[in-house]
Amino acid sequence: MPIIKSAKKAARQAEKRTAHNEQLKKDIKSALKAFKANPSKETLAKAQSEYDKAVKKDLLKKNTASRRKAKLYSIAKDAKVKLA
Repeated sequence: MPIIKSAKKAARQAEKRTAHNEQLKKDIKSALKAFKANPSKETLAKAQSEYDKAVKKDLLKKNTASRRKAKLYSIAKDAKVKLA
């Protein structure tokens, strides 16, 4: 356990940030699961949105999100989803 006041505060902040990041990851996983179960234009947009939010919050790197979004596009293309 931290003894110094600033260390206590840092521990509290880390706990909050960890919980927030876990929630973002759960949102990504649920959007991805929904898209894979029912590939459509709407579920694709939701999944891409979750990846963009993760990049904005520095949870994922930009290229990682880009690669995963490209994979979503290929899944949508294979499922014959109209994107335009």
